[in-house]
Amino acid sequence: MSTAPRRGRLRPTRIAALLLLIVPILEVMTLIAVGQAIGGWQTFFLLVAISLLGAWLIRLEGARAWVALTQALQSGRMPARELADGMLILIGGTLLLTPGFLTDIVGFVLVLPFTRPVARRLLETVISRRLIAQSPYLGMVSGFGDPGVGPESGRPDAPRRSPPSGGDIVEGEIIDE
Repeated sequence: MSTAPRRGRLRPTRIAALLLLIVPILEVMTLIAVGQAIGGWQTFFLLVAISLLGAWLIRLEGARAWVALTQALQSGRMPARELADGMLILIGGTLLLTPGFLTDIVGFVLVLPFTRPVARRLLETVISRRLIAQSPYLGMVSGFGDPGVGPESGRPDAPRRSPPSGGDIVEGEIIDE
């Protein structure tokens, strides 16, 4: 697997840097537009009301996520869904408490119980693709593609790699509930 950066592909650090530059500019533009439409004080009070609603929602959903996590751990099953929900609530809560309408919209999508499953599926897809692309082992597991072909190699004509030696092979079955 090549360690050289791929051309034309944005790294997560570059995406984060772009977001840190673009989001505040978009937020200020949105605040100005809303302020001109409904007035300055009304915009201020709307932001405060949204923050209070967000704080209440974070507390409610955070408590639900904590109870679900505790129950999963007590029952002895892997709490992957509960951990993902907790992370989404934490990120969404941070966005809800940040002043601005655009961050509030994204925050509500991450925190609300009826939109969170969509965000969770997106998070699972992103994480699984990154794990498969970066792992020299997962690219060779049956069902994840042929060795040397696919996201980890970048091209279908790449030479095949041999499996790592010295380790035991453990067969198993993944059950997603």
